[in-house]
Amino acid sequence: MTLTLEEVEHIAELARLKISPQEKNRYREQLSEILEYASRLGDVDTSGVNPTSSVLSDRNTLRGDEPRSGMGVKALLFNAPDVEKDQFRVPPVLE
Repeated sequence: MTLTLEEVEHIAELARLKISPQEKNRYREQLSEILEYASRLGDVDTSGVNPTSSVLSDRNTLRGDEPRSGMGVKALLFNAPDVEKDQFRVPPVLE
């Protein structure tokens, strides 16, 4: 599957990345190769493989529940598209 430059621009916008025209071409090629490889995985014969619910063991190792200091407001709002009074600003849901 070959991506178009418009699709790469859309992906970059969703990820809030500003990329140069050279990067757009490079990412188009790289992402297209990744998607092509992923589509090839669909051709693998898995008829003799039993389905599994998880590849992890039945036992889960949990860490201790210990309080830690949180992130600062500036770090939390760093990538927010719109901020007002140290809060996320979102469009109104109801008019």
